[in-house]
Amino acid sequence: MTDERAKELQKLCLGFRNEIVDLLHSIQTGHPGGSLSCTEIVTTLYFDKMNVDPKDPNKEGRDHFILSKGHAAPILYIVLAEMGYFPKEELKTLRQINSNLQGHPCVHKTPGVELSTGPLGLGLGAGLGMALSERLKGSDSYTYVVMGDGEIQEGAIWEAAMAASKFKADHLIGILDNNGVQLDGTLEEIMPMGDLKAKWESFGWEVIPCDGHDVQSISDAVDAAKKVTGKPILILAKTVKGKGVSFMEGKNTWHGKAISDEDYKNAKEELGGAF
Repeated sequence: MTDERAKELQKLCLGFRNEIVDLLHSIQTGHPGGSLSCTEIVTTLYFDKMNVDPKDPNKEGRDHFILSKGHAAPILYIVLAEMGYFPKEELKTLRQINSNLQGHPCVHKTPGVELSTGPLGLGLGAGLGMALSERLKGSDSYTYVVMGDGEIQEGAIWEAAMAASKFKADHLIGILDNNGVQLDGTLEEIMPMGDLKAKWESFGWEVIPCDGHDVQSISDAVDAAKKVTGKPILILAKTVKGKGVSFMEGKNTWHGKAISDEDYKNAKEELGGAF
C-alpha cells in the first residue's frame, strides 16, 4: 500500500466513524464501541485487500468476509453501502421493522453478507468450512473472520482453531479485534485470556501482530498472512473499543449504549464532523 493510499483509507475511516455516530444516534440503538473498534480492519479488507464484486456478490472465486462479532454490524453495513452493495439510504432503516439491515448481519436479507452472525463463537468454524470448500473447488480465494475478545472465550472458537490447524487451512485468516473489553467489563475482569499470541500458536496457528487502527499495518499483516503455507493465520490486531471518541474509549458501557444528544454533540466535535 502506498503512503497516498494509506492516507486515503485513514480519511475514509474518519468518515465512517462519523457515519457510525450519526446513524446510531439517529436510531437510538446499536453498538458503537465495537463498531468504532474495527473500523480500520473492515475498511482495509474491503477497500484494499479482498477480491469481491458489489455487482456480483455471489461471484465464484471471491474472497469471503465473516463478521463473527456480529454486534459490530453498523460498520459492516456502512462499508457495504459505500461499496455499492445496496443504496446508502437504507442505512437509516438499521434495526427497524422489516429492514434488510438487522441488528446483526443476516445472510438472507443483506447483499454482501456471507454468514448470519450474532451468537458468538460460530464464525470461525463456518469460515473454516468456507475455506475448505474453496480449496476443494481449486479456488485460491481467502476467507477472513473478524472475532472479538469476549467471543474467544467460547469453546467453539478453540474447536475450530484445532480443526483449522489439522486441515492446514492456510487460506483462512482470522483477525482478532483485540480491544481488551467485552460487554460487562475488561477481559481481565471477566475471563483473562493470558498470552494470546502464545495461545493461538499452541493451537498450530501463525500469529501476526499489528496495529488495528493503522491501515498500513493491517495491510502489511494481510500481505504477510498470504505468504504463510500449511497453517491457518491469526492477525492479532491491537485496538481500542470506541476508538476516536475519548469518552467511549476503553469503556464497556459503550458496548451497546444509545448515544444521547449531548454525547452526540461531543462525539462529533471530537471527530471533526458537522452536526
